[in-house]
Amino acid sequence: MIRHARVLPVLVLAPLLLTACGSEKAGDAGPSGPASAPAAAPGTGELASRAQAMGVAPELVYVTEAPGFTLAQQSVGVLGDEGFSATWVDGGTNALLRLAVDRGTITVGTCPEQPVGDMPGEHTTCERDGKAWYRTGAGRHEYALSEEGHVVRVSAEQDAVPRDVLRAAALAAHRPDAAETDRLLPSAEPAPATPVERGDLPPFGDGAPDNHVDVGG
Repeated sequence: MIRHARVLPVLVLAPLLLTACGSEKAGDAGPSGPASAPAAAPGTGELASRAQAMGVAPELVYVTEAPGFTLAQQSVGVLGDEGFSATWVDGGTNALLRLAVDRGTITVGTCPEQPVGDMPGEHTTCERDGKAWYRTGAGRHEYALSEEGHVVRVSAEQDAVPRDVLRAAALAAHRPDAAETDRLLPSAEPAPATPVERGDLPPFGDGAPDNHVDVGG
């Protein structure tokens, strides 16, 4: 009887232990931590800082592309109060393709009143081409696309850039990604100061200015 009394507690506890173990489902994880915040779009902060350093509204910065044309880096700058403009050059013909983005709208009523390529006083003709306006005036032609609160324009000399090339460049205009921002906009960091090299400091001795006077002077 004593032996049975010693075994009984183990037999009674075994089902309880099995029940306790089975109450936790396989694969259950512990309490999860707080969800991480979504990451910001790459290059957004850099675009804003570079654009603002130039005086350009970040949302007005666009980039485009056209076969044979490369960006003229020195042309990148502010347009008007806070608009953006840049020019691409054809390496073979030296033709210029200008991208300009500024606040405003363009409609059937206002299209003829807005000059092509910032040439006031010239007659402007307007033709609807899909979602864009094809405009001509003062020997230039332009495609203009209305966006939210601003207009994207791509223009060129009529006899230098064919209409189909101009149209393709206008439809290719888009907001730059991180890599395009790096190529398009100058750095917001000031350039390191270059020490001025004085010609009157000899390369030997204590470095005092050379005040030697030539014979006769």
